[in-house]
Amino acid sequence: MNNTHELLTISLLYFTSFFTLINPLGSMPVFLTMTSSLSKAERTKTALKAVLTALITLMIFAFGGQMLFDFFGISVNSFRIAGGIIFFMMGYDMLNARLSSLKNIPQENIKNYVDDISVTPLGIPMIAGPGAITNSIVLMEDSNSFTLKAILFGTIIFTMLLTLIIYLGGSRITKILGETGNKIMLKLMGLIVMVIAVEFFFAGLGPILRDILAPA
Repeated sequence: MNNTHELLTISLLYFTSFFTLINPLGSMPVFLTMTSSLSKAERTKTALKAVLTALITLMIFAFGGQMLFDFFGISVNSFRIAGGIIFFMMGYDMLNARLSSLKNIPQENIKNYVDDISVTPLGIPMIAGPGAITNSIVLMEDSNSFTLKAILFGTIIFTMLLTLIIYLGGSRITKILGETGNKIMLKLMGLIVMVIAVEFFFAGLGPILRDILAPA
């Protein structure tokens, strides 16, 4: 009984940490604004590819993330800086309403747009961001049994499914807002994303500068 209770507690801890770091409720408005001019089928395809990209990324880093970081000499802080730059560029485009100009574009160009945004920035680093990736690496190292590893992978899959449901369920909001409302939300979310980008950037830059300036 105690063992079952302990596993339930660990499962809840794993889920809470991933759900908080991924924050699908917070990123849903960004997803909606970036796909507001797409058809329902294309929006669904974008959400599926973004979530699948994030799932594969988190699984890869859970299995060998620390080894990859060590092999390439990459730190989590460097990852945060890169993510911040990507976020800032995306936010700037959103602020200038460039992401909603999909009308009268040939179908093959819309397909390329879907392929582009579903991998980055939606899949990486919006869903599978530095925090979620670091969390998967740390929890994998802490999971010292097959059962705990199974719980970790199950938690990642469950969180990704929940993210997909939230993204697809939120598409009704675009219909309610209409074209003008979507443009306003696009600009507003662009500004918010740029602020998040600055936080990402300096959260990574701060520790790197402290290491450089620290006395030997």
